[in-house]
Amino acid sequence: MNANRILQHPILGPLPRADTLTFFVDGRPVEARAGETIAAALVAAGWKAFRRTEKRHAPRGVFCAIGKCTDCVMTVDGTPNVRTCVTLVRENMQIKTQDGLGEWPVA
Repeated sequence: MNANRILQHPILGPLPRADTLTFFVDGRPVEARAGETIAAALVAAGWKAFRRTEKRHAPRGVFCAIGKCTDCVMTVDGTPNVRTCVTLVRENMQIKTQDGLGEWPVA
């Protein structure tokens, strides 16, 4: 499925079966397992940079993986600053790599 996914964990054992779904990042399809976070699916797919910082545009990805920092934030279905490490992936979700603080959609 994905090159970076752990299929046989030394302690937890084999990865259990799960339905797969597709979501989109910057218009590109990404395959995920039902019940996993956006960040887990992106890491499994080889994604490293989820956003760029406001001042230096430095790439950021997963850091704490428990929702306490903001390194993994992305724009999800038009909402900026979504912590992808604690947000479950859904079918057809539209995600964008966030630049800086993100932009709210104009109503």
